[in-house]
Order: sequence, then structure tokens, then C-alpha cells
Amino acid sequence: MPLFTAFISGLLLSIGIALSGMIDPAKVLGFLNVLGNWDPSLALVMVGALVVYTLGFRLTQHKSTPMFTAKFYLPAHTKIDRPLLLGATLFGIGWGLVGYCPGPAIAAISTGSIGTLGFVLAMISGWFIARHISIK
Repeated sequence: MPLFTAFISGLLLSIGIALSGMIDPAKVLGFLNVLGNWDPSLALVMVGALVVYTLGFRLTQHKSTPMFTAKFYLPAHTKIDRPLLLGATLFGIGWGLVGYCPGPAIAAISTGSIGTLGFVLAMISGWFIARHISIK
């Protein structure tokens, strides 16, 4: 059941990302360009995501176990440290430069764009490199 639940969740996320326009780097870059020709439409997507997350979080706060697996998987590290800040900075720079972040990029593979495929390959390479580098 956990694998099926994960698949359905990923499928719903991919459909939502595609319908909202988040797989279109031009739309994302238009949203991030607050000093130029700003496109605020993705702010509604983010507000909607926050509402769904907040409701889900509130509903699960009082449960001892989740519905489809044995335990909750919560972050082990809660400190704001140098690796977190560096990672967040690199993520933001990458998102701002190309208009993709990991989820929408993976969902956009279906478009067959060479640029998207290049981004995903670079992202996967970055994951492998990051696993072998320790930043303290």
C-alpha cells in the first residue's frame, strides 16, 4: 500500500504542477521577476499548496501513526546550519537562472525538451557529487 500511495501522490503532484504552469520555465521566471514584468499567477499556486499542507499537518499532528505506513518520517536535523543555507542558496540561484526546481523539472521531462533533459541530467549529477562532498 505505501508504494501505491506514493505513486498516486506523485501522479497528483505532477498533474498539479503541469496544470498550474510550473513546468514552463518562462512562467516561473516571470513570477520570479518582481522588478520587471511580474506574473503573480504562481502565487495562487503557492497559497493553495500552503493551505493543503497546513490542513494535512494539522490533521496528522494528533495521530500516533500514519494511515499507510508504520511510522512518521520526520527530519532528524532541525538546526539551521551552513550546509542548509548553502543548499538553499544554490537551489534559489538555480531556480532563478533556469526557471526549474526538481519536481517541475522531472514532471517536464514529458515535454521532450532538450533543455529540460539537460537540466535533469545536471541535477542528478549534482546529487551524486553532493553525496561525496562534506561541507561544514
